Amino acid sequence: MGVVSGWLFAGCICLEPLAFVDGILGSMTKAELRRWAKEVRGKLPVPQLSAQVNQHLAHFLSERRVQHILFYSAFGSELDPSDLQNLYPATYYLPRARTYQLEVHPLPCKLVKHPYGFWEPVAHAPRVEPGRLEVILVPGLAFDPEGHRLGYGQGFYDRFLGQLHPQTLTVGLVAEALIVPELPQDRWDIRVQFLVTEQGIRPTIRDPSKGF
Repeated sequence: MGVVSGWLFAGCICLEPLAFVDGILGSMTKAELRRWAKEVRGKLPVPQLSAQVNQHLAHFLSERRVQHILFYSAFGSELDPSDLQNLYPATYYLPRARTYQLEVHPLPCKLVKHPYGFWEPVAHAPRVEPGRLEVILVPGLAFDPEGHRLGYGQGFYDRFLGQLHPQTLTVGLVAEALIVPELPQDRWDIRVQFLVTEQGIRPTIRDPSKGF
């Protein structure tokens, strides 16, 4: 990939060699990367990208015949997986954020709007243990090819993903424009196993030199 399109710097879209983009992003802190990613994502055709992503997910899930899927309630300019329910019949679950942990609730259930603006199950909705889940759909501001995720800084998903059975599949939802060469990593960060974009689904890269 010699040229990266759709990268936003200082409010303009730049078409620059990957090495240039890598150098700019590599000098940013996580807070600066979050601001950059939100700006990029705000310029994208999110409904169109969401529809394409959901089509790829439906095919991926059908091939694996999974039935217990945790997705998320999109807010702002996040890719929206909600239409997946109409494309692939299964049992779907939504997370509820509670004291820096995610609880798992089967749908349908009563929902309430979180202060951040997304919908989540009410506190008294029925719960299940994370071990029931076969696939976790993971939101993120950006990802890198190794599956590292740039989240919102609260650590909900890192703590949650760290509890899962190794056979549970984890899929990050992201636009191609927000797959960056490398993200800064902390020791508690948990990588996803697959990335799905408008172009399809691919496994994340494993780097033997880093011990994985």
